[in-house]
Amino acid sequence: MGEITFSVEKMFRLPQAGSLKAFADICVNNAIIIRGIRVMEGKKGLFVGLPREQGKDSKWYDQVSCCSTDIYDDLADLVLEHYKDSDKK
Repeated sequence: MGEITFSVEKMFRLPQAGSLKAFADICVNNAIIIRGIRVMEGKKGLFVGLPREQGKDSKWYDQVSCCSTDIYDDLADLVLEHYKDSDKK
């Protein structure tokens, strides 16, 4: 498998939404767009939450997941860097 690349397509900042700080759309390998990645503020700082949906049973189900922590870390680092950089503008 080749290298996986990510780019942030859009960042929707939500300054009045409490712990939810932004939504991001990312592009994977210039081929697939994933919408609804969340930037959240937690007790230990900012983190990235992948899209999930609440089922009829009130449980939450992941819509997107990464096959390795390295992939998730690369994706999260990119989204958080973009979020922080857009805060400076």
